[in-house]
Amino acid sequence: MTKDRLISLDVFRGLTILLMTIVNNPGSWSTVYPPLLHSEWHGCTPTDLVFPFFIFIMGAAIPLAMPTKTYDETTFNKILTRSLRMFCLGIFFNFFGKIQLFGLEGIPLMIGRLAIAAAVGYALMGNFNAKTKTILALSILVIYLILAYGDFEDYEIVRLPGVLQRIGIVYFVASLLYLKTSQRTQLLVTIAILLGYWAIMTLITAPGFEITNLEKETNLAAWVDNLLLKGHMWEATKTWDPEGILSTIPSIATGIIGLFVGQLLNNPLSKLEKAKKMAISGIALTILALLWNIVFPINKSLWTSSYVLLTAGLGTFIFSFLYYCIDISDYKKGTKLFLIWGVNPMIVFFLSEIIPQAMIMVSFPNPSTPDEKINLLNYLYTFGIHPYFDNPMTASLVFALLYAGLWSLLLAYFYKKKMYFKV
Repeated sequence: MTKDRLISLDVFRGLTILLMTIVNNPGSWSTVYPPLLHSEWHGCTPTDLVFPFFIFIMGAAIPLAMPTKTYDETTFNKILTRSLRMFCLGIFFNFFGKIQLFGLEGIPLMIGRLAIAAAVGYALMGNFNAKTKTILALSILVIYLILAYGDFEDYEIVRLPGVLQRIGIVYFVASLLYLKTSQRTQLLVTIAILLGYWAIMTLITAPGFEITNLEKETNLAAWVDNLLLKGHMWEATKTWDPEGILSTIPSIATGIIGLFVGQLLNNPLSKLEKAKKMAISGIALTILALLWNIVFPINKSLWTSSYVLLTAGLGTFIFSFLYYCIDISDYKKGTKLFLIWGVNPMIVFFLSEIIPQAMIMVSFPNPSTPDEKINLLNYLYTFGIHPYFDNPMTASLVFALLYAGLWSLLLAYFYKKKMYFKV
């Protein structure tokens, strides 16, 4: 690790990515402990903290990576290219399961898809010169759009929004705001986003409906998604997307609040004073969120303004605690596991989405009912984990923990070899 890395931020990022991996890979989605699921609609579970925490951490890291605030064409191109690479990586997850190759099926098709995944991963995470990075990212984006909107049957309903797509957009906007504006302007932008989004969602009626509302199918964000992303949204709903267009706007505020924390860390104040300011700010944001929740409910799918303040507040407070323990008190015992996750988030994002999809493609006769097929992922859980536990929710969690454990071994190897995968 280089001296300029802030270990507590890497640990916080590692905690977040590890939790993401666990909640995204249960043995069975029908038997999951409630805290490891997203809220049904309004409300917030521990799982609902993962995504905004990652955006918050990304925002905090921007000033640490660019402390001098030098803005020129080279810097702009670097920011744009990194955003595009994240955006394109995220879209590929949605394309992977729909790739068709010369009529291949089963394992041959899986091998072909994995070969394409390796090529795309290398193109978007490989260490090329700046111009090559930009050309590759733009070329891949154009290919995506041609496949999605070019009347190709296999890709006409492929999802376009997603987690990394939103992170890429927020990174681009937050980076430019940091380099081109003062903290006062950043604060005004944040307030305008939060108040403006609240006003839009509660005062403007979605066309075709008599009153404004925040229900799943009839809110304004759902209407915008259905208008502009029809056929390319989250498969489970078809009429709205949890990472949709309108709800991406308030997520920018999450990144900007992270910016404030990063700029505070660059401040010449003592470390203890910084930790105090962060803790107080985190508590204040959380209280304000709970008050706002009365009229604008905390909601992850809509990314409501109260949700922004709650998650940013909790993120700021948790980070202040980690900063105090690790960077002030120099207490690092037990943090190595999270550190190895925190320095290599992109490879986890990429492969943890690809590997389960590939395993689903491998199927064979079910030992319990030979007339039926079972895929490899379900087989490992059904016959390797589930029989050893009376509580199916515990079995499902153990499967996720074992999967995360395998990732920990791989990430420990990458860490030891100083192999860091970046966009």
